[in-house]
Amino acid sequence: MYKLLTHNDLDGVGCGILAKLAFGQEVKVRYNSISSLNREIEFFLENDPPDTFLFITDLSPNEENEKKLEDYFKEIGNIQLLDHHKTAMHLNDYEWGLVLVEDEEGNLTSATSLFYEFLVSQNLLKPTNAISEFVELVRQYDTWEWEKNENHKAHALNSLFFLVSIDEFEEKMIERLTTSDEFDFDEFEKKLLNMEEDKIERYIRRKKREIVQAEIGDYFAGVIYAESYHSEVGNELGKEYDHLDYIAILNMGSKKISFRTIHDHVDVSEIAGIFGGGGHQKASGCTLTDEAYKQYVLDTFHLDPLQEDAKRNRYNIKQSSFGSLYKNRNEDIFLIYLKSDEHWVIEKNKVALEQTYTSFEQAERFLKRNFEAWLVRDDVFVEYLMNEIEKLSNKEE
Repeated sequence: MYKLLTHNDLDGVGCGILAKLAFGQEVKVRYNSISSLNREIEFFLENDPPDTFLFITDLSPNEENEKKLEDYFKEIGNIQLLDHHKTAMHLNDYEWGLVLVEDEEGNLTSATSLFYEFLVSQNLLKPTNAISEFVELVRQYDTWEWEKNENHKAHALNSLFFLVSIDEFEEKMIERLTTSDEFDFDEFEKKLLNMEEDKIERYIRRKKREIVQAEIGDYFAGVIYAESYHSEVGNELGKEYDHLDYIAILNMGSKKISFRTIHDHVDVSEIAGIFGGGGHQKASGCTLTDEAYKQYVLDTFHLDPLQEDAKRNRYNIKQSSFGSLYKNRNEDIFLIYLKSDEHWVIEKNKVALEQTYTSFEQAERFLKRNFEAWLVRDDVFVEYLMNEIEKLSNKEE
């Protein structure tokens, strides 16, 4: 008999699907939140028969249960943990632990991909094209490689996961992976996913108007309240406001924070770790502790939302030879322009700031982080230029 304790997200449920493909009725799968895992481990150690083989995937036990699992393994064996989070690397010290963030080829792993390789290597599951593609879709979504590779099928798989119950998703995938040569969505699912994509886009547009900026610790964070689509919201807001180091997404109902970043210089798993959480470098989370509540809720609730840059401009565009015009809530006017081949300058209310920049991106990043300014619409820019021309004409007269 086998038992699998795994996460309740797409990657964790992917492991459950593989376990049922490999062991059928001989496996009991339990999907857990991060907080409920340790209760399940304690139940297993106290109640399950010793001939039950325990798999733990996509989650890691607390320190107390690490020691209990080690004692159990020394006496009985029958434990294998597979994880891919950097915060779980210390579990490699145990014979029963395998934590791998990247494979030998430099590809980021997921719990589903690690479990698949394990099952195949132990001759517990026969690989097929359909299963291999399913595993790769889960891996690319969980590591966010799908966006870089423009693999929208991986994103669609996660959307489908949230549109149905875990039981229904599991049943659909097992049937598909056992009866099809290739993995794909049926026609009804494709229509459903198109509708969901439109819903996500509307949701993100609304959240773009609600985000606030706060300097928290060593970073500039964007703070937003959202109950759904955390990965999509975090990624799109990170791109829209790329001067921010990371996005903190608060779900007040579940009392949790999700952290997302698009930048390589930020490791949000370390930020989550401050509050007892963890995860990946670019996607992690934690419980809303008292200190987290203070920093992300109390200290930011009074802040005004950021203003989006003007869209569809023809004249006031970034890196323009005429300069790029910005404005902030204090009605300050900023102009970013290239003074020489190597120096970008910021003028605030027609007075140049002392510091210069080697690129437009550096100048704009400084401007947005320190003044929360936004690129104004064409009509404001044209009016500004006309006023400047009129002033020059009056001087000449």
